[in-house]
Amino acid sequence: MVVSRIVMKIRKIGRTLLGLLVAAILVIPTACSGPSSYYITGNSTQREELRELFRLLDRERKPGEKRFVVMQQIASDLLAMRQYDKLCNLMTSYVEKNKTDVYNAYYLLMVAHVYQLQGADPFAEYYYERIVNNYPDLLIKGKSIHQACLDELIKLVTDPERKVKYYLEVIARFPDSTDLGYAYFMLGKTYEQLGDWELAIKAYTDFLPYVDTVIPNFPGAQNYARSMVDFYNSPKDWTVENLSDLVNSVKSAMASGDAAKLTKLRAKVNFFAMSWEQEEEDKNSQIEFSFVPFMDGGRIAFADKLEKDSNSREAYLRTWGWTQRINTWYLYFRKIYFPADPEIHGRWEWAGIYFGEKL
Repeated sequence: MVVSRIVMKIRKIGRTLLGLLVAAILVIPTACSGPSSYYITGNSTQREELRELFRLLDRERKPGEKRFVVMQQIASDLLAMRQYDKLCNLMTSYVEKNKTDVYNAYYLLMVAHVYQLQGADPFAEYYYERIVNNYPDLLIKGKSIHQACLDELIKLVTDPERKVKYYLEVIARFPDSTDLGYAYFMLGKTYEQLGDWELAIKAYTDFLPYVDTVIPNFPGAQNYARSMVDFYNSPKDWTVENLSDLVNSVKSAMASGDAAKLTKLRAKVNFFAMSWEQEEEDKNSQIEFSFVPFMDGGRIAFADKLEKDSNSREAYLRTWGWTQRINTWYLYFRKIYFPADPEIHGRWEWAGIYFGEKL
């Protein structure tokens, strides 16, 4: 009766890998060659089931799919009983004694997840790295063990050089099962951390075609990447060393009604013109802009001083006298953040216009 029940359970195994993984001991278990009795635990029914499973394991002398299924069921039973130390010990000792088993990558992946769920991230990293570097890849239900390891390593590691390595490997080896938009954008951000701006711009360029990609906690990712790429490839000849010189030049052009000079002074990349309610990422805010239709009424007036909420990184100048529907504009100036070019980084640009009075 027990054997038939076990066989039926084995046939019905459909649990995912993550469903088999929970917390375990916080030290790396050494390979154990102890008897199977070490793993026999639980109530009488559970103990009898484990005994039968180990008998089945002993009958399957050669590593293979049948032994793999039995190992899965043993792990599942130990997991259900919260015997996490025994589960980890079983997997690591088995791998040590059966070094040619093609399923060893899977067994160690279970161990890595156990440590990760317990919060022992350095040990989890150790096993993920060990699998990728030392064991052939393996598909379980159509999913790559190596890809699972690389995905987790990307989440765990903080060293940007290692993170770049993992992103590049995932992109190169698993393009069909990877969110390439997300991978390219995060690769760009990681290159930024390293100060490798040329490669960061290349990654952002690769990201741009993935317009529907959602980057968690970065809603303006598409606009950010496009701004970086466009700015990197532009001449940047509109930037000015300090804010006061830029503002005075803009005031002079408005006072003389010189639309051509205003056009020359504004940013040629990422310049926006929008209402206060709009977002800068709004596609309708970044359009080709001409001052000529708005200067038919004569001299444009402007405040003597910048707005009180201006600061060391951005500034606002109130202006009025523009024709068309909205008479009042606030000109927006910002300090340039672009470490890729130290000669440009920290300069100022006239970046945009807000239409109407402040909200």
